[in-house]
Amino acid sequence: MGSKQDPHRSYGQKIITLFVKLLFTRDEYSLSELARQLSCSKQSVLRLLDDLQRAHRLELEERREGNRKYIRLRRPERIPPAMTLSDSEYNLLLMCRDFTAHLLGAEMFAEATRALEKSQALLAGDGRRSDGHFAVFRPGTIDYTQHQAAIKTIIQALEERRIVALEYQALDEPRPKTLCVKPLKLFSHREAMYLHARLARRPGQRVRAAEYDPLLAVHRIRAATLTERRYAFPRDYDFDAVFNRHFGVIKGEQFEAEIELRGSAARYAAERTWSPNQRLEWTAPDVLRLAFACTSEWELLAWVFSFRESARLIRPDWLVARFHETLAAIRNNY
Repeated sequence: MGSKQDPHRSYGQKIITLFVKLLFTRDEYSLSELARQLSCSKQSVLRLLDDLQRAHRLELEERREGNRKYIRLRRPERIPPAMTLSDSEYNLLLMCRDFTAHLLGAEMFAEATRALEKSQALLAGDGRRSDGHFAVFRPGTIDYTQHQAAIKTIIQALEERRIVALEYQALDEPRPKTLCVKPLKLFSHREAMYLHARLARRPGQRVRAAEYDPLLAVHRIRAATLTERRYAFPRDYDFDAVFNRHFGVIKGEQFEAEIELRGSAARYAAERTWSPNQRLEWTAPDVLRLAFACTSEWELLAWVFSFRESARLIRPDWLVARFHETLAAIRNNY
């Protein structure tokens, strides 16, 4: 059975959201994507689009790729006049810039700052606003300044659907290796930036089948070269299905873990979502039983150890045994 649609969003809210999305972006959207973002059915999206075209005389462009239908707004030849930014919108842009400063690196942070300074001309009133309200806590972060060229190359490859040749230094390898990849998604996780990709054929070589698509830490990319070869973005790719349904950025066999947490550790864990299908049960006022789906035993063990005596791993049994082995090895260090 599919997920229920959102009954609290009115027709007016949906048509305004759809109109704004089509007007202010140059992107095209599939019916499935619009239905998900508007929390309604594809048939409802089609009715909204029909109303926009008939009542508001919007011209839409459509194209099909396989069994998918894509929609975008036909852009007018005359560029519309600039619209003003509200204080709230400008502050949100500042917050996004400052919260990601540790990932941008000096050059890209300066570029984002210049873009925001230009945007001040779109502010109502005198156009002057303070930008000192937001910051980021930096210990443990990576300096991406020296990786700006690689990041920009990857972004260009994503935009143009071009294969990239990478010199990649894996954490446990003595020398860098050359990889040809089809970039799928550039994303952040905690203090680091990652590239999720699929292997592409190197000239003169065959592609070796991989159990999992490569997950590459951007700061370990020594060089990135754009090739002339293009690729079709896989229609079956779903970033959220790969990464946001399980605990752990490292992908292995899925398993379910159950942990008992006490005191402040229990309250901390209850505030967050560790996987969409997690189950929480308070067995006492300050004792929480938490069960969720995982794909990385190493990350789970590190997470449990971080709570010290306030956490106890209950299952799976094989990971409890691994926990005891790790604990014994830690004791041997002392």
